[in-house]
Amino acid sequence: MLRFDRNFFIVTVTDVLLLLASFYLAHLVRFDFDMPVYFRAMMLQIMPLAIIIKLFVFYFFDLYRGMWRYTSIFDLLNIIKAVSVSSLLLTFAILFSSSRFIGFSRSVILIDWCFSLLLLTGSRLLIRVYYERYSDERSSIADILTTLADLVRKPSSSGKRILIIGAGVCGEKLYREIRANTGLRYEAVGFLDDDPAKMGKKIHGVAVMNTVSELTDVAKMVRADEAIIAIPSASAAQMKRIIDCCKNSDLKFRTVPSLAEMIDGKVSISAVREVAYRDLLGREPVNLDKEIIGAYLEGQSVFVSGAGGSIGSELCRQIARFGPKRMTLYERAESPLYDIELDLREHFPAIEVFPILADIRDQQQVERAFQRVDPNVVFHAAAYKHVPMLEMNPWKAIENNIQGTATMVEVTKRFPVDRFVLVSTDKAVRPSNVMGASKRIAEMIVQNQNLCSVSNTRFITVRFGNVVGSVGSVIPRFKKQIAQGGPVTVTDPEVTRYFMTIPEACQLILQAGAMGNRGEIFILEMGIPIKIDQMARDLIRLSGFEPDMDIRIEYIGLRPGEKLYEELIIDGEDVLPTSHEKIMVLRGSECDLATLNGGIGKLVELSEKQEILGLKEKLKEILPEYTPSLT
Repeated sequence: MLRFDRNFFIVTVTDVLLLLASFYLAHLVRFDFDMPVYFRAMMLQIMPLAIIIKLFVFYFFDLYRGMWRYTSIFDLLNIIKAVSVSSLLLTFAILFSSSRFIGFSRSVILIDWCFSLLLLTGSRLLIRVYYERYSDERSSIADILTTLADLVRKPSSSGKRILIIGAGVCGEKLYREIRANTGLRYEAVGFLDDDPAKMGKKIHGVAVMNTVSELTDVAKMVRADEAIIAIPSASAAQMKRIIDCCKNSDLKFRTVPSLAEMIDGKVSISAVREVAYRDLLGREPVNLDKEIIGAYLEGQSVFVSGAGGSIGSELCRQIARFGPKRMTLYERAESPLYDIELDLREHFPAIEVFPILADIRDQQQVERAFQRVDPNVVFHAAAYKHVPMLEMNPWKAIENNIQGTATMVEVTKRFPVDRFVLVSTDKAVRPSNVMGASKRIAEMIVQNQNLCSVSNTRFITVRFGNVVGSVGSVIPRFKKQIAQGGPVTVTDPEVTRYFMTIPEACQLILQAGAMGNRGEIFILEMGIPIKIDQMARDLIRLSGFEPDMDIRIEYIGLRPGEKLYEELIIDGEDVLPTSHEKIMVLRGSECDLATLNGGIGKLVELSEKQEILGLKEKLKEILPEYTPSLT
């Protein structure tokens, strides 16, 4: 039984009326609105044939299968092709008829082509404009008349007036989404851009009004309520200058995410957020070799330990983009595990997600998990990371970072795992704290599996510095102190740290995982070290205050185990560049697994007794470069 399609019927009848009007108008224009009786009779005779041919061709070109509320350039090109072919067929039909062109003006065909094109494209565009402005299908006739009126006059808006900073691809996409989402009640009133070639130009009818430095004057002129920064590739210096301009204008301002944060580069108004410190880092977008990453992740079973942590959870999201068959989320904290499970199930429904609530130190549980999911790739991101906390509880660093890693490695060797990737830290280089020493030994455990040829699995280590915004890191602490009115506590005015964003770190981990062969330590390019004192001052200004005036900075001295600066490599290490500009590789030289195994056994014994001095002395014995505080 055929189903009556109301929309198809309405569009078809509308097209018939428009085509009739076009054919009649073509004749009127041809004869200067004084059509002879003979030509009128011929017009009425040919008109049914012309309509039938055009409707047949329109149907063939799928003009009645499109959703006209989403009319695009592709649809308009389709209309041009359909009108042209139908006019050509009509010409041949008349030419090969008995009357040929006797009593029928040839120029009518060309005039009718113009009118048909104008009326059909105009009707489709009107439908799109109507639906963009009134999404409620119960809209009234008054709404339709309003839409027609808006085509000939500049519409007013009672919504929030937005200035878009950046008249590039991102700014244009942002404007189109603002126009399409009428429920947002935003009105883009202008663009600002520092490119002189764009001054005075218009994007969808909205002018590029001036440079960013003139934001204050432009905002007053157009009565703007808010500015949105739409430059995802902006450098640190550019972002700082733009933010200063926004603050001077007293406008509320937000930003689109950086390229690293945007999935597949898609711009969405829902993703626009408050400006954060990571926007001031100015880290260049990561260029991923998606082909080689996809080659080891697509369709595979991927196991992530520490899946609920800051790095682990983002790593899961980045992995999911490459279409693994199955993802196992191994985490001992219940709530973070639940959150990342829901996130992945919502955004990647095609992937099998297995959350496992367990501890990496439980070898029996890890084995059961491997038996259940049969992983091809393992990412080991589970670790304790807080330096002062682990200085006070060093046995926990031994249990989790060393013993836990050893357990993961041993279980991995019993299964046909293709590669194992350890997430490490710059604190493992010449460590001065238990946390760094424990991670360095974890690196040695992983690296020696291939150096000593005890496994066919490719064991890979990725080493990098601090990430911005991770749980318990310095930035959340500074923001909390600022919200409380200060003081902001900095350990030392000269202390520096390397920083990168969480998405950037995770993307580079995936890239290094694809490049690894056997036993390498990959080191991520961290850029220039940042003074923590300057970071605190930038955050205070970003929050709308002035350091040392509104919010005081207090220096409290280095805490146990902390260094003034961190290192990514040790002098004399064999560090080589790779095919990726942001990744270097440190190749291992010799196998020392026997010494390591004996030392780990003693460390575990001392951790069970919680002998702090004994633990540190044993770490020093294993790692001569370790400089502990023995007090």
